[in-house]
Amino acid sequence: MLKGVIFDVDGTLVASNDAHARAWIDVLSEAGHEVSFDVVWPAIGMGSDKVLPAVAGIESDSAKGKELTKRRWEIFERDYLPSLRPTPGARALVARLADDGLKLIVATSAGGSEAGDLLDAAGVRDLMDAATSASDAGDSKPDPDIVLAAIKKSGVNASNLIMIGDTPYDVQAATSAGVKLIAFRSGGWSNEELSGAVAIYDNPADLLAWYERSPTLLQDFLA
Repeated sequence: MLKGVIFDVDGTLVASNDAHARAWIDVLSEAGHEVSFDVVWPAIGMGSDKVLPAVAGIESDSAKGKELTKRRWEIFERDYLPSLRPTPGARALVARLADDGLKLIVATSAGGSEAGDLLDAAGVRDLMDAATSASDAGDSKPDPDIVLAAIKKSGVNASNLIMIGDTPYDVQAATSAGVKLIAFRSGGWSNEELSGAVAIYDNPADLLAWYERSPTLLQDFLA
């Protein structure tokens, strides 16, 4: 029986993937590293500690890496966060699941305060029962640590949970943690790239429409 839902945030509940990519491009450009959008965007969805090495060959735990990571959030918060909008149907879906008595847990590789700001942008912070962020995990997505932390915080067995995400990194993290995942195309990834998800929908509104037609839909995915 389904007892809880683990949510990714970026690309899943708030349309922020492009903004994250552009903030990384901005901060790297400031530091003299010209990296194209086509290089940065595919790395969005991994933890920021993995993005820098992947796109610029800079270790995130180096002095330069820490400086760039901090500056990247400053740019994101100033230039991109104010204009972010929820993905279609984000609050409606989360509210419906809450009304149905499911425990709702956030699993994001963003830092604690960053995660809160993103949940505010998604318009769902008040509906979540618990949240895990970068500080709760040793390794970020696509490693399973953040999902394992969310399972532990939920107090629910992994077999009674389902995760909702939007990137191949979410699929990999959830699968490695023993949790089935529903994927959204709202993050910009194709069905083929989201292979491994138990189902794929356009966005929260699309899933909600199917869920309203068949309230057992999510339960069926656990079978």
